[in-house]
Amino acid sequence: MKLSVTIPIYNEAENIVPLVTGITAELEKLGAAKGHDWEIILVNDGSRDGSSEKLDAAAAANPRVKAVHFRRNYGQTAAMMAGIHHATGDIIIPMDGDLQNDPADIPALLAKINEGFDVVSGWRRERQDAALRRNLPSRIANWLISRVSGVALHDYGCTLKAYRREVIEKLQLFGEMHRFIPIYAAWEGARVTEIPVRHYPRRFGQSKYGLSRIPRVILDLILIRFLDRAFDRPIQYFGKLGLYSFLGAFLAGLWALERKFIVGESFIQTPLPTLVALLAISGLIFILMGLIAEMQTRTFFEASARKQYLVRSTRNIDSGAASASSPKEQA
Repeated sequence: MKLSVTIPIYNEAENIVPLVTGITAELEKLGAAKGHDWEIILVNDGSRDGSSEKLDAAAAANPRVKAVHFRRNYGQTAAMMAGIHHATGDIIIPMDGDLQNDPADIPALLAKINEGFDVVSGWRRERQDAALRRNLPSRIANWLISRVSGVALHDYGCTLKAYRREVIEKLQLFGEMHRFIPIYAAWEGARVTEIPVRHYPRRFGQSKYGLSRIPRVILDLILIRFLDRAFDRPIQYFGKLGLYSFLGAFLAGLWALERKFIVGESFIQTPLPTLVALLAISGLIFILMGLIAEMQTRTFFEASARKQYLVRSTRNIDSGAASASSPKEQA
């Protein structure tokens, strides 16, 4: 088994040497005890504090330490995806570059992988961050994400996780979607679990997270909900909204007529006619959006030759038939 530890780096110059030293020591112990090969992939997300030079120095000192330098800052999701794309290991273990994760937790993650799980997520049960600015919003977000997605985890924001390569190697993520990788994996049939991991206060540098990320997470969560419920059938999603809008317009119209002919209230004395028009127009827009999205979805599946299902395994099916039925996964 080969392990790939991937780490996004943004202005972490003071942390790089102890970070690489600590992870290297832990992976060397694992290699000696279990015979695992390993590599460390550090993705420089446009740092401006001297991180580039320290990453290159770490790579020069050890060929198993690899550095990827972005031309500019693209964000944590892009850096994590670059680490995954450049990884060659059977198990991919993302970590933060701020020394708040403990490399000594890697064996516990691998133990769960060996039990048959495909994704093992870290849970910072005793999180060492600001209580009001970081911990409370995080708890609320984790509860909301778990309810919306149906994948119950205590700590979606913890970068320290372990993935089997096959469940994430073809993922394409954007925005702030890196925190939702376990959800994508679960949708593809992966077995997901969670274990407590250690968490330490930041020693050097400044946190890159804050309350400003909350709107981004909310918007990405809305996208996750849509992808879960309507990605392959958008007309059903938008069409229902359109029909509900038409129903609201009909009921508002009946109310307006009741106010006109029974109460004697003129149409110009009530906002109900305006509400009828707005709801009717909204219903028409929703249905047209559903039709457009339906055509785009069909074009996507046909152009990418992507099937709407995955096959976990087959019996008495030759390899050619299995490949044709599911280009993404082989038995």
